[in-house]
Amino acid sequence: MPIATVNPANGETLETFDALGEEETERRLAAAHAASLSHRTTPFAERAALLNRAADLLDADKDDIARTMTLEMGKPLAAARAEAAKCAKAMRWYADRAEGLLADEHPSDDDVRDSGAVRARVHYRPLGVVLAVMPWNFPLWQVVRFAAPALMAGNVGLLKHASNVPRTALYLEDLFRRAGFPEGCFQTLLVGSAAVEAILRDDRVAAATLTGSEPAGRSVASTAGDTIKKTVLELGGSDPYVVLPSADVAKAAGTAVTARTQNNGQSCIAAKRFIVHTDVYDEFAARFTEGMRALKVGDPLEEGTDIGPLASEQGRTDLEELVDDARARGAEVLCGGGRPEGLGGGLENGWFYAPTVLAGITSEMRVHREETFGPVATLYRVADLDEALSIANDSPFGLSSNVWTRDHAEMDRCVTELAAGGVFFNGMTASHPALPFGGVKRSGYGRELAGHGIREFCNVTTVWYGPGSDDA
Repeated sequence: MPIATVNPANGETLETFDALGEEETERRLAAAHAASLSHRTTPFAERAALLNRAADLLDADKDDIARTMTLEMGKPLAAARAEAAKCAKAMRWYADRAEGLLADEHPSDDDVRDSGAVRARVHYRPLGVVLAVMPWNFPLWQVVRFAAPALMAGNVGLLKHASNVPRTALYLEDLFRRAGFPEGCFQTLLVGSAAVEAILRDDRVAAATLTGSEPAGRSVASTAGDTIKKTVLELGGSDPYVVLPSADVAKAAGTAVTARTQNNGQSCIAAKRFIVHTDVYDEFAARFTEGMRALKVGDPLEEGTDIGPLASEQGRTDLEELVDDARARGAEVLCGGGRPEGLGGGLENGWFYAPTVLAGITSEMRVHREETFGPVATLYRVADLDEALSIANDSPFGLSSNVWTRDHAEMDRCVTELAAGGVFFNGMTASHPALPFGGVKRSGYGRELAGHGIREFCNVTTVWYGPGSDDA
């Protein structure tokens, strides 16, 4: 895949980039290794000052970088601005809290005395150089939610970003440089996917994190396993959105529209499978379909656009094949189901797909098992909570989940029985710096964000003091 900025709204190639050669890649690896030896020893206050400066610069750049993201991957401009603001917030969150999150832990002397110790503690040390293989759908946020905790922990970062967002990738390197992080602390590697294995195998790289597809995750995990290196994987999702009889149906349906179509529907944590109790199914289906049909599809650079193009032509083709398969196997198309017509203004060459609701889903349809990465929702009617949970868990993925109910017994069952990394009641799934993020099953392993995320790339060190350790 060429490294290029291609506007998905009209298919125009705006800029192409040469991939780094072996000599420049080696120079950057050497710089990262050197930086890791010095950055790990810097005080938390110094790291926090640098990260806060990066947040201030990002706030100042918000409009420009939002436009860059929209031109590269098609998200509406308002959503791109919100993404930039969220990144600045996360940087400040970790700048303020990292020292406390990584503070030494002290087991009681009584607990460790029978090991022969007079005292002990648990200490967190950075691993070193972390390779981040990141996707295009949230081209700032996916990177910052790795970089902010990693840098605050004393690690350094090498970013291999998706090949269709090179301008955003280069901006991130420049942002941390302008903030004052020393040379080598955060670098972008403009390389193709084929170069990842050799970089990860390099002894100077200590660990890797990947957000992306299952095949990419398997590849990185396999290489990391072969070289015995720590990985965190955040892969696909097909999140259930369960609506039960006690729910506020109007609010559930309105929120469902946003939950399905955020980021043009290209989000791992977007709700995708809408599982609705028969008592409220008809009302929910009508309201949800009306809301999906009312969304404005168009130029993502225009204010007021709700849905922009998909990020790639292949992405749209994949979505069309899933919808066509469901239709051929008896699914009912309540709205959408194809490319929007009459966009004009050159947008007819863009990779748009109409917001779509499919009903009557059965297990024989591909959409029942595969992730729909675009504005396509599948709708299920269920008789009770048992059936809802059965369908919700009948997926290879387990990233997050949404449940609408006011019944606390139902809430308790969902927390216990849903196979997912998160359960969100009476609202939509969202990532937040204070909350751990990640999944189970084929959605990956490990956690990002919160204290769990900053500790993923730390050496959890047991420090043991025997008799005489406290002598003068």
